[in-house]
Amino acid sequence: MIVIRGLAVLGAQVMSMLAVVGRLTLFALETVTHLVRPPFYTREFLHALVQIGWLSLPVVGMTTLFTGGALALQIYAGSARFSAEAVVPSIVAIGMVRELGPVLGGLMVAARVASSIAAEIATMKVTEQIDALVTLSTNPMKYLTLPRVLAATLAVPCLVGVGDVIGIMGGYLVGVTRLDFNAATYLKVTYDFLEFGDVMSGLVKGAVFGFIVATVGCFYGMNSGRGAQGVGAATKSAVVAASVLIFAANYILTELFFTS
Repeated sequence: MIVIRGLAVLGAQVMSMLAVVGRLTLFALETVTHLVRPPFYTREFLHALVQIGWLSLPVVGMTTLFTGGALALQIYAGSARFSAEAVVPSIVAIGMVRELGPVLGGLMVAARVASSIAAEIATMKVTEQIDALVTLSTNPMKYLTLPRVLAATLAVPCLVGVGDVIGIMGGYLVGVTRLDFNAATYLKVTYDFLEFGDVMSGLVKGAVFGFIVATVGCFYGMNSGRGAQGVGAATKSAVVAASVLIFAANYILTELFFTS
């Protein structure tokens, strides 16, 4: 009996999760369809671009800087066992550009932006501001969701690109100051081993992650419960869902880009 009840609870949770995934997918598709239908709220888009892109730059930069430095130390310690210390610059560069830059950038934006978007829109729902928009014949999807999703989709690849450069610079600083690499040699090896496809794959990942973060934040904000507890639950769910979806999307995109 206990086993059956446990399976029933597990099945109910799985079905609930699949229902949320289905509603989120339909929400994302509806958001995309509004791209080709006027009006477009340029002021809201520019405001979201500043909030998501420019104001997220410090946290992304600091995260990638220290990650690049730590990555250089770890790779050096591991490669020293095989007398292959020369691979440090190339692996740091490839690791940052292909994987760590996009994922860390996406997660930092998810922590900062998904929570902010969900809390803001959920608060608007609780205070009936969204109902007021509908009363004024303003589509909430076009006014609230589309500018944020479009801004995140464009801004996060830029953050990833800047984060890649800062992360590689972090590895360079550690390599030159702590690991006794020649500065010119380190930069040359980094340049020689990076390919255009490596950089583009990271930027595409950034665009996908930005779309996920903003869409999830808007979805949970629009579907939040009433009261302060509903706002808190929407914020928490948005960050968790965005983070999980970033990891899932990262695996799928890695399969597409780097497996034959």
